[in-house]
Amino acid sequence: MIKIQAVTQRFKGANGAAVDAVKDVDLIINKGEIFGIIGRSGAGKSTLVRTLNLLNRPTAGKIIIDGKDLTALNAGQLREARREIGMIFQHFNLLSSRTVYDNIALPLELAGMSKTEINAKVTPLLELVGLTALKDRYPAQISGGQKQRVGIARALANDPKVLLSDEATSALDPETTRSILELLQKINKELGLTIVLITHQMEVIKQICDRMAVMEAGEVIEHGQVIDIFRSPKHPVTRSMIGDVISQELPSGVLQRLRAQLEKSDASEGTDHLFRLAFIGDSVSQPLLSEVVRKFNLDFSILHGQIDEIQGQAFGSLAILANGSSTDIAAAMAYLNAQGVTVEELNHVI
Repeated sequence: MIKIQAVTQRFKGANGAAVDAVKDVDLIINKGEIFGIIGRSGAGKSTLVRTLNLLNRPTAGKIIIDGKDLTALNAGQLREARREIGMIFQHFNLLSSRTVYDNIALPLELAGMSKTEINAKVTPLLELVGLTALKDRYPAQISGGQKQRVGIARALANDPKVLLSDEATSALDPETTRSILELLQKINKELGLTIVLITHQMEVIKQICDRMAVMEAGEVIEHGQVIDIFRSPKHPVTRSMIGDVISQELPSGVLQRLRAQLEKSDASEGTDHLFRLAFIGDSVSQPLLSEVVRKFNLDFSILHGQIDEIQGQAFGSLAILANGSSTDIAAAMAYLNAQGVTVEELNHVI
């Protein structure tokens, strides 16, 4: 659906030197998926998403949407192509002098539709976003979450194939954020829209995205299925951001107690190894640890852990201390790995 091919966005810096806000990015976004692009402030994610509708024309590379190379279109062709790309913004961008209804109707008016045609389009959109009762109110009379719903309805007015969301929930409280994300999921499923979601919040990615890309300093440093990246993040930046919602590090108090315990332990009792285990789907509910204890004659101490849900799949992370012979421990970890559990040794932290 969307191909980002070797896209670079270069600006002039304060001293006149060239600065690459986006560097040679290649991504493919599939039709009908919710694709998240995440990064810290200044990573280049918002600059990248604005190249998708050529609000920022890339310095180099191609943007191909539904088979059309947007970078090769003339001004008239680009205007037509942009009608198939809706966009919602962090700060809503509503016109204060227009009602909820009229804000949603604006792109249809600009397209030259009659009042009857506009009403036939706006009325179901109001119902879709849950604002039918508020259609005659002005932006100053509604909440932030309701303003974003207006922005979403307005972005859908031209029946786009792609919806771009640039930090659409970052100005909202957690409860409102959840409701807006649920609305985007509903739109994705009911309308079959491809959604590209820009955020700095890993919680947002975890809740609704199918696949994701992580950006740092203008580059994509990691991308793939959300569940796979949560299970086994490769880049330190990714690990840090996942740690915002699912702890990747042992709490300092746990580490202190562990070090004290190991100092007192008797080496003749066996070898201690610290591991992080990541469980997904059915393996979360299986008695794998008790199986391993019996099968390989080990002792396990669970030091830290949690169970969460990512895109409807259970996801568990446990930090354990395994005690036994090195041979048995290695065999036990190989067994867990064969059952779909991701095993990472953490002895370096102690």
